[in-house]
Amino acid sequence: LLMFLTEYAEFLHCKGKKFTDFDEVRQEIEVETDRVTGMNKGISSVPINLRVYSPHVLSLTLIDLPGITKVPVGDQPPDIEQQIRDMIMQFISRENCLILAVTPANTDLANSDALKLAKEVDPQGLRTIGVITKLDLMDEGTDAREVLENKLLPLRRGYIGVVNRSQKDIDGKKDIKAALLAERKFFLSHPSYRHMADRMGTPYLQKVLNQQLTNHIRDTLPAFRSKLQSQLLSIEHEVEVYKNFRPEDPTRKTKALLQMVQQFSVDFEKRIEGSGDQVDTLELSGGAKINRIFHERFPFELVKMEFNEKELRREISYAIKNIHGIRQVLPGLFTPDMAFEAIVKKQIVKLKGPCLKSVDLVMQELINTVKKCTKKLATYPRLCEETERIVAGYIREREEKTKDQV
Repeated sequence: LLMFLTEYAEFLHCKGKKFTDFDEVRQEIEVETDRVTGMNKGISSVPINLRVYSPHVLSLTLIDLPGITKVPVGDQPPDIEQQIRDMIMQFISRENCLILAVTPANTDLANSDALKLAKEVDPQGLRTIGVITKLDLMDEGTDAREVLENKLLPLRRGYIGVVNRSQKDIDGKKDIKAALLAERKFFLSHPSYRHMADRMGTPYLQKVLNQQLTNHIRDTLPAFRSKLQSQLLSIEHEVEVYKNFRPEDPTRKTKALLQMVQQFSVDFEKRIEGSGDQVDTLELSGGAKINRIFHERFPFELVKMEFNEKELRREISYAIKNIHGIRQVLPGLFTPDMAFEAIVKKQIVKLKGPCLKSVDLVMQELINTVKKCTKKLATYPRLCEETERIVAGYIREREEKTKDQV
């Protein structure tokens, strides 16, 4: 019973150590922050896990995220704003969490970074609660009544105002109980807030958070339960399959072999088609390189071929005359078929070299692709070697047939 009445805290990085003095807790947070981020305003996405045990607090998990930093200072990187934004989005994008969009009362609500980020991931406002701080620091004659009454920028869950301890209060060792009493007195005595004092303050925020989180858990529990049941059935089915597992069963070995061969076939096809799960960012490979051979390398080889127009015209003239023999060659609109065929055949022969060279390049790339696909079979050296030998042999066989056709 004494353990439950005593307030204490534990850090995940200090397992087994209980902190009963919360000044020591504050110091430990500062020390751990400096250890993780350095001594000069650095940042880190690694959280400091603190659990507080007390009969005066509700069961809530709070994640304190940093505010948006516009200009880097100290050891902060130039893209500090984007890094902090990415870190915040990593947490608030989760559907099973509530978002506390904290905004100071002495700033323009329309420029609130917290509300802007919350709206990106929760456009319907189903899990966003607005929190207005520093109400006691507003200029004389001004108030945040319209905001707290949810009239200025309405939120589905509304806004809650709080008055926290100032730095002067913290330095003066003002305890939490005194701070809560001062906060209560502020709302009850302020002419703009006294009519809503029962819906303002830190205790009310705790109560709302606990209730909203309970409702949120209740709403998301059916889908979560369904997902768990589906996973459980899948695991039970897998357990049933492996219940009578015998490593030396020849049928299992055959099945495993077929699965690996099939996976090799799928990987090879994906690398050629360009839909593989591993994209090479250093060089062209697979289907992309073959495409380049056909559309860039082959035309380049054709352009390199020597072509003498004067010589070609002379060959055409001789071909036409030779076809007519002793007959007189009369001028005509078309080249005789036999002459045309003889000239074209001679020109096509010149394409044989670039074609054969392209075939060699394509076949070499296919063999390289085979070697990359067989890396997944490296656990079984014999299977890897035989697969590579058989497939590469088939590719070379097709290469010879292709060259014969050329």
